[in-house]
Parts: sequence; C-alpha cells; structure tokens
Amino acid sequence: MTCTHILKKLNILLVEDERNLAHLLRDAIGDQFAQFTLAYDGQEGLSLAQEMQPDLIITDITMPQMSGLEMSSILHETSPALPIVILSAYSEKEYLLDAIDIGITKYLIKPFDPDELLDVICTLARKLRQSNRIALLPPFQFDTLEKKLFNNGVMVHLSRRENLFLSHLIDSPNHFLTTEAIKTALWDDETVSDERLRVFINRLRQKTASELIENIVGQGYLLRM
Repeated sequence: MTCTHILKKLNILLVEDERNLAHLLRDAIGDQFAQFTLAYDGQEGLSLAQEMQPDLIITDITMPQMSGLEMSSILHETSPALPIVILSAYSEKEYLLDAIDIGITKYLIKPFDPDELLDVICTLARKLRQSNRIALLPPFQFDTLEKKLFNNGVMVHLSRRENLFLSHLIDSPNHFLTTEAIKTALWDDETVSDERLRVFINRLRQKTASELIENIVGQGYLLRM
C-alpha cells in the first residue's frame, strides 16, 4: 500500500551534522514530501523546529552545539505527540534507553538504506493521519493534515475554500470566527457582501448538515464540535 499522497502533505526536518549524509537523504527521498528541511546541529535543529513546526523530525544523536537527544527532550516537553526518528551509529546503542525515556518514536542504526527510512516515515505518517482527525458534530470528522471533512469515514467533497473555512474555524478560539474575519481569511482583499457569505455558508450546510455551522446573529459563525 503506497502512502505517497500522505507524504506529500508532510513537512520534514532532518537534523544531521554529517553533511554528505544529510544531502544524500534529501536527494534520495526529499522530493516525496511537501518540505524537507536540513539542519546541521542540535541548536539549529531546535530553532528550526520551533519556527517551522514540522510534522516529523529525523535526527542524529552526536552533534555540535546540542545532541539530538537534548534537542528531542526539549521539543518533547512542548510537543509530546511530535514523531521523532533517531539515527545513530551502532556504537551509540547505549543511548536507546534514554531515547525511550524522552518519547523517541523510532531508532534506526547506521548505515541504513534510504528506502528503510521512507518505510518508517510511511508507517508513522499513517498513524499521524489518524491522530489528526478531529471529531466535530457527529458523525463528522475533519482531517487537519489533509484539510478534508469526513462523514462516517467517507470524504465529503467540498471546495478548497469550504475546507479552508472549516480549518480556520477549528484553529480559532472556541471554534468561532467573526463575519469580517471569515471574509478576510477566505477572500483576501476581495470585497465580499454579507449576502455572498450567507450563500457560501448555506451551500456548505447543504453538503454537510444544517447544525454543523451555527450562526451567532450579528457576530459570526460557530463550528459545532
């Protein structure tokens, strides 16, 4: 079973001080992903991870500035669900228990084949996709990774703007957006009338359920969870 369509949604951060290996892996598998970013030491990796919010991190252990385990431990405190794959030389196997303690998802011993790493990422990506399904008003779920709505596990065919609208509602405090915030988020600088917005919402309700999007009169719209 291929997972190419899942990988294309992922942003990957590789932290590896062996530049030849880092470039080899990027050239071998980097095109499979939406983004494949390189960092060459733990401190740079930590900064990039906090900035770009990757979906998955691949990291060496022994590196300048900060080890892969130190970096992973810091990231695990704020993002415990972030998948982290450790790459290590055979001589560093004694670090395995430390890696388990800080929530490392997978441990690969060098040398390894790039396809082996890709298989590991595929397995994690499928789990990641399932964990990114947010329960809305039953029987709806929204996949925050693929930005798609599901009804009893079956994808609902929505427009790009409709899926974007649901995504913005999910990410907003209390799942609420004002009328003006919706217009700005969905139509950028285009002038949109209240009537056009109501037509947009009504069309979305027809494709889903009238109760899914609640109108807060005079204020905006609320997503029912």
